[in-house]
Amino acid sequence: MSEGMVSSDAVSGTGAVRSGHAFDERRLAEWLAERVPGLGGALRVEQFKGGQSNPTFKLIAQDGRAFVMRRKPVGTLHASAHAVDREYRVLTALGGDGFPVPRTIGLCTDDAVIGSWFYVMEMVEGRIFWDSDLPEVPREERAACFDSMNATMARLHAADFAAIGLGDYGKPGNYVERQVARFSRQYLADADAGRFEAMDRLIEWLPANMPPEQGRSIVHGDFKPDNMVFHPTEPRVIAVLDWELSTLGDPVADFAYNVMMYRMPPGLANAVISPDPVSRGLPGEADYVAAYCRRTGRESLPHLTYYIAFNMFRLAAIVHGIHGRMLRGNASSAHAHVAIKRLAPLAEAAWEQAQRAQRGE
Repeated sequence: MSEGMVSSDAVSGTGAVRSGHAFDERRLAEWLAERVPGLGGALRVEQFKGGQSNPTFKLIAQDGRAFVMRRKPVGTLHASAHAVDREYRVLTALGGDGFPVPRTIGLCTDDAVIGSWFYVMEMVEGRIFWDSDLPEVPREERAACFDSMNATMARLHAADFAAIGLGDYGKPGNYVERQVARFSRQYLADADAGRFEAMDRLIEWLPANMPPEQGRSIVHGDFKPDNMVFHPTEPRVIAVLDWELSTLGDPVADFAYNVMMYRMPPGLANAVISPDPVSRGLPGEADYVAAYCRRTGRESLPHLTYYIAFNMFRLAAIVHGIHGRMLRGNASSAHAHVAIKRLAPLAEAAWEQAQRAQRGE
């Protein structure tokens, strides 16, 4: 295993609440009991191992029911980051529209309860795959898992966001332009985390080569296998998780983030590691893209490589922020020190995609 990767055992499941993440569990139990009929008594609290942004906890009631809480991390934060209220809003709206997300229980914006804003949702039991090659899945079911993921994303992008109350969920137009500007600012402002030549080049190249927007939809922003729950035994998605980066934006940019798994450098997390995915029962990149185009009524995605460069840049900027938070002592994952080793190769891979886009590939 590359030093830039984390084993699935290290990031899956739950463990004890980590140092610096404890809160008043009694106050939380009282808050939750007011919102869930028949719930009472103390909660058993465990912390999910994975995740780098909003700390996430499993809450187990005395009657065996399980819930998930996501809260803002402690410490100094970017003003626009860690918006758990936005996560709660999009989950509630999409759930009401029948999209596969956990059912929300409640949002708390009173810091006096546990020290920061948080929300609680029901826990969806199923399988989460940390390796995009899906080694745990029988070979004959892997393509169906990928097809369900593809169909779920196409369904998200087809959702009538205005009709479900999300018409003002994002600023109108210029999604990629705003994202590039936002993450460039965050990268440049975080002096603690240092500078990288590839990132500096991308900050200049991306705005200068931006294609026209390809439409407007709800975008997830982090759509990958380990952010969804698959049915315990069937090859289908039953819940999409981690909506922190969601907004209204360009659906092709959102899809390109998902496709990025085919082009991530070997040894980095979320990559389709096999050079021949079809031999492992997975669809090849071209077939996966064609399936999305068919479902969304598009003939092709001519600017896909640009969008992949953009997404790699954005992911590198996020990891750069994790590096800074780790140095300041408030990164939310025990494995942040491992994740930051991805930063340089990820930035270099983003620049390589930019050069490919420049060549028209």
